[in-house]
Amino acid sequence: MTEGHPEEAQRLLAIQDQLQAQQLWDFLEHYEAPRAEQKLLLNAHSRRLVDHIFNNSPLPGKPLFHVDPDTFMNEHSLDAALRAAGAGLMAVDLVMEKKVDNAFCAVRPPGHHAEHDNAMGFCFFNNIAVAAAYALDKYELKRIAIVDFDVHHGNGTEDIFENDSRVMICSSYENPLYPFSGRPTEPGHIINCPLKSGSAGPEFRMAVQKEWLPELEAFKPQLILISAGFDAHWADDMAQLQLTESDYAWVTKKMVQLAEKYSQGRIISMLEGGYVLDALSRSVEQHIRVLMGLD
Repeated sequence: MTEGHPEEAQRLLAIQDQLQAQQLWDFLEHYEAPRAEQKLLLNAHSRRLVDHIFNNSPLPGKPLFHVDPDTFMNEHSLDAALRAAGAGLMAVDLVMEKKVDNAFCAVRPPGHHAEHDNAMGFCFFNNIAVAAAYALDKYELKRIAIVDFDVHHGNGTEDIFENDSRVMICSSYENPLYPFSGRPTEPGHIINCPLKSGSAGPEFRMAVQKEWLPELEAFKPQLILISAGFDAHWADDMAQLQLTESDYAWVTKKMVQLAEKYSQGRIISMLEGGYVLDALSRSVEQHIRVLMGLD
């Protein structure tokens, strides 16, 4: 992005350093994310948006292109965005073909703000939506759950699947806060849990227990996708929620239990927000520990 921008390359390096320091790195299988094909991006996005991103990718040495006031492209951004979306596509194949039990995609840029026809909020393509659309099409799944605990509402994911009852979206987020979206809960389809500024673990866990879990139990998802944003952590100064690493471990455990019950254990988690490096890396470590069955 730009110097000092919170969505920085060091986010992924901090995660890697933490997993290595905690001696988890070598127990994970690592994959190089491919570039997503345009035709698969079009399952979630309009041709206008895809062409807009491709056509405005800066040449080497040229100025940054401003997608919106906070989202910029340099000469490497398009490749990174294609690989971020491609990671989700690869993860779907790996999980559905039983080559791995579950997958965490350590990717940037994030994706859940990218709408069908609009890139915004540090996001170019909606990585989780591209993966979900691919799983619906290739594997003919009938019920996919997308769980989003980023501090910001996943407006893009909601926009893309608002008329697709095969996808249930469960989202918790600080309200009011960018992008100032989130329709009222629609039972069986869109389950939004806005949290007041200052809310901490007890409020988050109660919302999950009361709002998400009964709906997910009734939905019986065949695949669970997680928009894993860690910027609701108390140390992250982009917002004012007060979650801790233990809250992320707890909600991950709930998703693992649901996946074991209804989804043959199939979970794909994709990194969204989280901008204070220490808090991000420790939270991701706890998230991955649960996915590994080390909790």
